[in-house]
Amino acid sequence: MGRVGRWTLIIAFPLAYALLAHHTNTARLAGLGTLIALAPLILMFVTMAWQATYRKTMLALFALGCLGLGLAWGKIQQFYSIIYWLEHAGTELVLCLAFARTLRADREPMVTYFARLVHGSLTPALQDYTRQVTKAWVCFFCAMAGVSTVLFHAASLEVWSAFANFLTAPLIGLMFIAEYVVRRRLHPQMNHANIADGIKAYWNAPVKASSGRSQ
Repeated sequence: MGRVGRWTLIIAFPLAYALLAHHTNTARLAGLGTLIALAPLILMFVTMAWQATYRKTMLALFALGCLGLGLAWGKIQQFYSIIYWLEHAGTELVLCLAFARTLRADREPMVTYFARLVHGSLTPALQDYTRQVTKAWVCFFCAMAGVSTVLFHAASLEVWSAFANFLTAPLIGLMFIAEYVVRRRLHPQMNHANIADGIKAYWNAPVKASSGRSQ
């Protein structure tokens, strides 16, 4: 039951956030929308401050930042939809750059690193395949950021919100499924691990993927 409960929470929280975010966009609830839009950033910054070496100093700066937000709240509410867009498109762009920087000659491609964590040593063919998959993810995240930007500026807020809140996760899931199908076709002889195995291996790894070197 503990595992079921954890997975229920993992699914429920993002879904609840997406529903709330979409509701604030469609109903034009500026106050609640601003709070929901800023919640991930506030959580991220308070976590970074708490884990910082100079915790008290960083928490004090965080408190000052919150005070500044409170003083400028009326003005910030006018741009709550822009905050949503910057978070969504910005996240996709950051992921795009994170994968892209591992394609440099002196680094190990992100997907190659994940595959090596799960399978150990890789054949030259698999190393080349995982490099191509890394490139595919770069293109995917770049396209997501681009579509998000175009829809936000050219379509209604409701259309953009539906895309950002309800299509992003399914599209990422479809990307994983497509890669799995291609991998089974091109490399039927390999042991095909699932996504959970990759996450577990990455979580237990002593070195971050972005700092991995070419093998």
